[in-house]
Amino acid sequence: MKKFQIRKSILKLRKKTIDKDIFINFKNILKILKNENIKGKIIGGYYPYNNELDCSEILKRFENKKYLITLPKIKDNFQMNFFEWTSKDPLTINKYGIPEPSSNTPRFPDIILVPLLAFDKDLNRVGYGGGYYDRYIQRIKRKKKFLLIGLAYSFQKVKKIPTNKHDMKLDFIVTEKNVVK
Repeated sequence: MKKFQIRKSILKLRKKTIDKDIFINFKNILKILKNENIKGKIIGGYYPYNNELDCSEILKRFENKKYLITLPKIKDNFQMNFFEWTSKDPLTINKYGIPEPSSNTPRFPDIILVPLLAFDKDLNRVGYGGGYYDRYIQRIKRKKKFLLIGLAYSFQKVKKIPTNKHDMKLDFIVTEKNVVK
């Protein structure tokens, strides 16, 4: 199956299957950070869009544990950066209708929670097709080591994601049912 077919299929499935009562177990993420010996305290999160798994409670829990929260902001040329944000800060809506932080203070996260449309057992992901996360990861991995944790519903798993040299693998994928590593 080609990426555009996977996107179309999973978007349709996610729209009809979405359940606001499905949550990721925060302890699973903390366990990953402990096992991977991650000491950094900057989390790159995302604001849920288009029925993505809502990670706002996870971000609040990290904020309560004194982590610095950052959210992505889209720039020109299919680029993005992460900027400081707290749960008390307002968000602005970008040209795609996605809420973004108002802050102009960029930060490089130690842990990035990555939204996705589909994933496979090999930790490959399909997003919306803009390549924002892949470009960001490629650009920043030369400057800093970080951990990539995809967040998804378990039904978003597919047999195989076709990949190319620009696609960045995740380190883990956490669903409401399990952790893929």
